[in-house]
Amino acid sequence: MDHLLLVDGHNLLFRMFYGMPDHFRTPSGVRYNAVYGFGNALATVISDLRPTHALVLFDTEECGDRRSLDAEYKANRPDYSQMAEDELPFPQIPAICALLDACGIPHAEARGCEADDLIASYALAVSDERRVTILSTDRDYWQLIGERVSVAVYGHGVTTLVNPLVVKAKFGVTPEQFADWKCLVGDSSDNIAGVPGVGPKTAAELLCQFGSLDAILARLDEVKKPRIRTNLDESRERIALNRRLIALAGGEPLPRAIGELAFSPRFPRSLLTLARDCAEAAFGTNEEV
Repeated sequence: MDHLLLVDGHNLLFRMFYGMPDHFRTPSGVRYNAVYGFGNALATVISDLRPTHALVLFDTEECGDRRSLDAEYKANRPDYSQMAEDELPFPQIPAICALLDACGIPHAEARGCEADDLIASYALAVSDERRVTILSTDRDYWQLIGERVSVAVYGHGVTTLVNPLVVKAKFGVTPEQFADWKCLVGDSSDNIAGVPGVGPKTAAELLCQFGSLDAILARLDEVKKPRIRTNLDESRERIALNRRLIALAGGEPLPRAIGELAFSPRFPRSLLTLARDCAEAAFGTNEEV
């Protein structure tokens, strides 16, 4: 069976930029720690998973309408405009794209939506006929996990797969319930407020009892704790908004056809040298990814 690897480009970029030492610099002083870390991580994951198709997706400033829905959405993120270029991961993206091209790995930008939505669109569009693995530490993707869709987490040279059993053991809910669970609990990483008084354990208990968020709201009179019942009732608008912020429904136009994503990766003996050369060549350019 064909196997599609979908890579959350910005997620891996940030992890490598802040997780790798900053002494990786070209002779002219260009920093390339994220370039090298990105390539090394992908080489390991591809060797471990053996995908037949792959696509690395990067976010752009055209990231959809979530911020227009909620001004607080991701408002807790750093103000990168106040940081020096050498302290930012984004200038390394052109070099990463050059490295991906050299290694034969397809990549694209997400425009008009977040990369999360585009990755979900690919996963939902093809999972009936092929396996899909999403490489990211972003747990939003856990709502997509199923029989043929898994999430891979890379760390310290090891690729770990997240399947439905892992989701259930970690949070007490199934992947199908995970988006509802997050709607109740909120998401501090994206600055999304949850229902007051409903923490992870309570949310899991409610979903186990009622099955879904819709069922909870339809049968509020069966919720045992009066305070929780009242908070749920008073948070209906917040819950509806959270659904629009959290749900990965798919359906976005795919920038590259599935047939274009078949690949035969070609990693050189020295990724370190390739990363350095790509960074040196890309310095000062504004290439499209």
